Amino acid sequence: MQQMTFLPELDRKKTQKAVEAALEKYRLYKYLTFEEREASVTASYEHRDGGRSNQTSDQTAGIAVHNVDEQTARRAYCERVERAVNRLPRMERFLIQERYMGADSEYITDYSIYCHRFNPPISEFTYYKIKWKAFYKIALALDIQVVKSEN
Repeated sequence: MQQMTFLPELDRKKTQKAVEAALEKYRLYKYLTFEEREASVTASYEHRDGGRSNQTSDQTAGIAVHNVDEQTARRAYCERVERAVNRLPRMERFLIQERYMGADSEYITDYSIYCHRFNPPISEFTYYKIKWKAFYKIALALDIQVVKSEN
């Protein structure tokens, strides 16, 4: 008798790359400051062939809208990733937060996590098993999973 499963079988490598990219984007948005655009106060000549274009431009309004929208989008993205991670079981959440969500996560290795941050330390096999379960759940939560193709 075959067991029914509703969870998709994911392409492990591609899904892992997608989740790691999402977590890297999270770090960039969370820890790098957003440089706001500023209006140019220097007058400039704009050559228009054929007369009026019947378009008006409001440089200041466009810049203000960009600054507000970009900050809102960054904040929303970070909150979405944090919600997905906070729903994970305790060990998976700890692993993801320690390895991928800190300001210095680019310099932390998997080895340092499973040997030094877990108390008591866990084996490499157990670490990667927990990590894959966390990646699987995050990929589904953020809708970035890569389903295995039927080839």
